[in-house]
Amino acid sequence: MGLKKRNKVSAEFSMSSLTDIIFLLLIFFMLTSTLANTPPFTLPSSDSKTVAPTSVNVAIRTDGTYILDNVEINDRALEKVLRQKIRNMENQEGVTITIVAEVGTSFDQVVKVMKVAGKLKVRAIIATQPKT
Repeated sequence: MGLKKRNKVSAEFSMSSLTDIIFLLLIFFMLTSTLANTPPFTLPSSDSKTVAPTSVNVAIRTDGTYILDNVEINDRALEKVLRQKIRNMENQEGVTITIVAEVGTSFDQVVKVMKVAGKLKVRAIIATQPKT
């Protein structure tokens, strides 16, 4: 009776060391990304061709005045006037606020309009200058 030995090479791969390496890399990138300092930035000009429907226009001048649909308002009345204007619209779910900021306007003023849009649960987009 002839018994034959079978020499099979095992094609198994141990994944435990690979998962350890992946977790170490994940921790490394998480720590280094939070420590990176970002320099102050300027708003970019856009080459996007996206056209969005506009419901309300809010223009911001460099002196800090807000113009809502060609009517000048102060910053304290901004939320109240926007809320009233949106309440009077027919399609309140599809409202989009377009922010048109003059060159040199403080970004804090733009963020204020975006926060008001967030409170009112409407979309806000920033109008940009196309690249030339």
